[in-house]
Amino acid sequence: MRLGADLQAFAARIGHDFARADLLVRAVTHASIATPTRPDNQRLEFLGDRVLGLVMAEALLAADRSASEGQLAPRFNTLVRKETCAAVAREVGVGDVLKLGRSEMMSGGRRKEALLGDAMEAVIAAVYLDAGFEAARGVVLRLWGNRIGAVEADARDAKTALQEWAQARGLQPPAYTELGREGPDHQPVFTVEVRLATGEAETARAGAKRQAEQAAAKALLARMENPNG
Repeated sequence: MRLGADLQAFAARIGHDFARADLLVRAVTHASIATPTRPDNQRLEFLGDRVLGLVMAEALLAADRSASEGQLAPRFNTLVRKETCAAVAREVGVGDVLKLGRSEMMSGGRRKEALLGDAMEAVIAAVYLDAGFEAARGVVLRLWGNRIGAVEADARDAKTALQEWAQARGLQPPAYTELGREGPDHQPVFTVEVRLATGEAETARAGAKRQAEQAAAKALLARMENPNG
């Protein structure tokens, strides 16, 4: 099998020359267009998630030799979460080469965060199976770039930080409520409220429910930690 021009250009963008073209084709094939003779990328996604995790764990240990497990874990989660994978996927144009069924394509599948993140993990697995761990490691470190060095010293997500703040004061965990969803299915905007048992609340809007929850939690935590700010 030979790669088409679009996949050849994509391979060049990620910096890997595939000996087995079929691996890259499979990595960008969504379940919506899969057939018995054209497998989708779900198994590769599963493997790529683990390869990415090992690369990031090694990189974080090397970057900060004095960090505790409690410091490393949130940094790791920040670097391997689906939103980060999707952001990297957008930078290298994964959406442009995704192979999608008609319905998924019509619903904006090339821009969906989950599809992009999954495909990015599948691409990592394809490189790993094609050329081994060192090749996959090189691709990941190159594509993630300064994200590794720039990850916050304490990258706990805002929801976790707010919950810990509440628990330290004997409060129930914060409650999250979806107040609304607007826009088309392929480009929704969620409005979410987070509220403490004591009544304080904040709302936020974002293109993914999880992002809206995080933004609301961050705003409320900032207000509670700096009430006079």
